[in-house]
Amino acid sequence: MDSHRNTARIVGVLFIIATVASISTIAFVGFLSEPDYLAEVAANEGQVLGGVFVEFIWALSVLGIPVFLFPVLRKHSDASALGFYSFRFIEAFLVILRSISLLALITLSQEYITAGAPESSFYPTTGALLLVVRDWTFLLGAGLAFTISAVILNYVLWQTKLVPRWLSGWGLLGAGLAFATYLAQFFGFEPSDILFAPIGLQEMVFAVWLIAKGFDQSALASLSAQQNQTA
Repeated sequence: MDSHRNTARIVGVLFIIATVASISTIAFVGFLSEPDYLAEVAANEGQVLGGVFVEFIWALSVLGIPVFLFPVLRKHSDASALGFYSFRFIEAFLVILRSISLLALITLSQEYITAGAPESSFYPTTGALLLVVRDWTFLLGAGLAFTISAVILNYVLWQTKLVPRWLSGWGLLGAGLAFATYLAQFFGFEPSDILFAPIGLQEMVFAVWLIAKGFDQSALASLSAQQNQTA
């Protein structure tokens, strides 16, 4: 039981780190949406490298969540545990690709300045391509892969009652809304950002719950008994 309590605390902290890191990247590279972003990247190389570092922390925390949750989730279903791990691994991998594109953008911006910042050259085109890579890796990773993993996690939590059902039900609803919102972007729609709020807020409440109270002990005992019977 103590190991499960520690696991809950670690997972809660990782959820908070992942969320804070993902939001913090805006503070480092928010200027990428500006017309003269190549010059800005070259002038603020240290700041951009800070953004890369934060994104790596984001990726590592995302990957750590399923690693610690896997032994708990597999008590309910190996398939669910593996599915959750797989989609969060995809998310972490795509976040790392997103960071690598940022490193490539640093190199490109330096060459752009050295060349005299020409307007008509391959530099702006290549830079725009790298930004598109960042957009797509975010949409596929932090967007679709993340929301699918959230559906799997909250479905298992709903089934097992490891946390109160109002919390896992909230997560299912929020993940569903977020998934539909990200999916709509594939077809050129830009739904309101407010649709992301339910899952974002639920994850923070879930994280605090895990840190403060952990998993329901009776639900854990029931899952362990079922696992022993099927072993």
